[in-house]
Amino acid sequence: MVVAPVDFRDEECFEPKEILELGGVEVVITSEGTKKAKGKLGGEIDVQIDISKAKASDYDAVIFVGGQGSAQYFNDRVALKLAKEANEKCKIVAAICIAPSILANAGILDGKKATSYLSEEGNLRSKGAEYTGANVEQDGKIITANGPAAAREFGKVILESLK
Repeated sequence: MVVAPVDFRDEECFEPKEILELGGVEVVITSEGTKKAKGKLGGEIDVQIDISKAKASDYDAVIFVGGQGSAQYFNDRVALKLAKEANEKCKIVAAICIAPSILANAGILDGKKATSYLSEEGNLRSKGAEYTGANVEQDGKIITANGPAAAREFGKVILESLK
């Protein structure tokens, strides 16, 4: 799971993480330049690996957590490369809230059904996505969700896809 160092959306991290772990999935938290990331609502999470060292081939899925802070990854070369490599290696690539713009900017939503927080609809469409506005959307191995209220469903869809 990729989280911003500050201002990730707490429920978009903690709820899917809990669902995945209860399902027997080991979750590794990555971020940029910090050992402890801080959520918008005050939650904190330990970062196990810096995003600069994360390799898509080491994981079954790459999940981008939303929240205002995730905008720092919109045009971040390392984050875009991680998303692109995960997609090329047929891994699950997931993003929630505004984070689907990371996937769009990495060029992996072209021709795919996707959803996001409403503010990102224009960007997703401009990068070739078929924007659905659904709470959670899955197109092959790409899973997107529109925000905090969809966090639990997002986690469940990822877990089911990992089985």
